[in-house]
Amino acid sequence: MDCKEISKQEYTARINRVMDYIGKNLDKAIDLSVMAEIASFSPYHFHRIFTFVVGETPNNFLSRIKLEKAGQLLQDNQKLAISEVAYQCGFLNVSSFSRAFKTYFGMNAKDFRFQAKAIYVKDGIRYGKNCKPISKIGKNWQEVNDQFCSVELNQLILMDTKIEIKQMPELNLIYCRHTGAFNLIGQAYEKLFKWAIPRGLVTPETKTVTVYHDDPSITTMDKVRQDASLIVHAEVKVEGEIGKSKLAAGKYAIGHFEIKETEFEQAWNTMCSWFTESGFQPGEGSTYELYHNNYENHPDFKFIVDICIPVKPL
Repeated sequence: MDCKEISKQEYTARINRVMDYIGKNLDKAIDLSVMAEIASFSPYHFHRIFTFVVGETPNNFLSRIKLEKAGQLLQDNQKLAISEVAYQCGFLNVSSFSRAFKTYFGMNAKDFRFQAKAIYVKDGIRYGKNCKPISKIGKNWQEVNDQFCSVELNQLILMDTKIEIKQMPELNLIYCRHTGAFNLIGQAYEKLFKWAIPRGLVTPETKTVTVYHDDPSITTMDKVRQDASLIVHAEVKVEGEIGKSKLAAGKYAIGHFEIKETEFEQAWNTMCSWFTESGFQPGEGSTYELYHNNYENHPDFKFIVDICIPVKPL
């Protein structure tokens, strides 16, 4: 590996540490100096490097993550006061939160909360529970197929599977981060396995996990972060683009699927549909996919996967 590639990986790792810190400390005051210290850069160099690598300034990234998290909380927990949402997302007062929220989403927090939430996706178009086409909140309306109906929904969107509430253990992970289209995460898995195999971290029993940090019904697809991950059972010293993280133990809605690569959208739609009638709402923590096989060894090239979403009662 040449010096240029080593430098690139080290910079990526430092920026990932900053992103991970922000995700765990949204309720705290985080300024440029804090982020720079975590990344072990001077504030001046950190600002330039972060902007070059991520494509937005550190402060813009921080503001966007806080506001998109606020949008997710508003829709997922109707009982949570707007003031509490503001404080949980690191705003010092409701008025500053309200101004920032309206500037970003084009509507106030109260109106946002009662906008239709995308439940299903088909051909890139989002639909609500009543099969009415909708767009991402605050974005322009899309051209849609008004003939899409409940019959098509059941045939083309939903899958017949058992979904249950289970207590899941804490998972220790090593990861390589991917940002962007879901179908390109294989590139991150290639990097992860290339690093892990020589270090004896991959065995026939090793399971992979894809962790999702953003809600694609709110965050634009080019900024949705996903971690290609391996479960590890001992302390691992990571380096370069490879980081480490934990998934918290807790109650999750678990949907078990045996699906082709083209059917993941349907599986996630099935999970979202279940939530609307389950008596539960999404809880704190990250959603993830837990894989139980190597699809290349399946006779029909299918993934055996659990979709895991943290839950709490409505």
